[in-house]
Amino acid sequence: MMAARMMNTPPIEPLYTTSLEELFWGGLLVAITMAMHGCGMLAILRVNHAIKQWIGKKTGIVAGLFPVILASWMIMLVHLTEVGVWAGFFLWQGAFPNRSIAYYFSLNEYTTVGSNFNLPLHWRLLEGMIATAGLLTFAWSTGILITLAQEFQDQRTQLFKQRHEQK
Repeated sequence: MMAARMMNTPPIEPLYTTSLEELFWGGLLVAITMAMHGCGMLAILRVNHAIKQWIGKKTGIVAGLFPVILASWMIMLVHLTEVGVWAGFFLWQGAFPNRSIAYYFSLNEYTTVGSNFNLPLHWRLLEGMIATAGLLTFAWSTGILITLAQEFQDQRTQLFKQRHEQK
């Protein structure tokens, strides 16, 4: 009975204390992520507006969906760039041996999937902070995408009503 109980006991980890340095860098990285995201979202809205002006009065499904699809691609690019900032920090701090692992880790943590890699003990708090940054930016992106998708749906509904009234 005693042997079975000992097998289920989690390993004892070394003492971990959050440092001011870790809080500083984590806070700075979250702030940089949010600033990048804000600029990216504004750029996406500007491009979306320009695309809609260029498309004009075209009512085809492709013309209606193109701005939403383009915005989705741009949102993905913004997120991947933000992940690159975190990966660059981890690489700079020597937390990972190469860019590939640093980026893989950062992307998995940013998306809250989790990773089979871990940061060194003195940077442990950043694993949660990168996930928090990801949650905040994904929520923001979702708001933008919902707005654009709603505009597309409203346009399609209006066209449907107009065509139905003409019959």
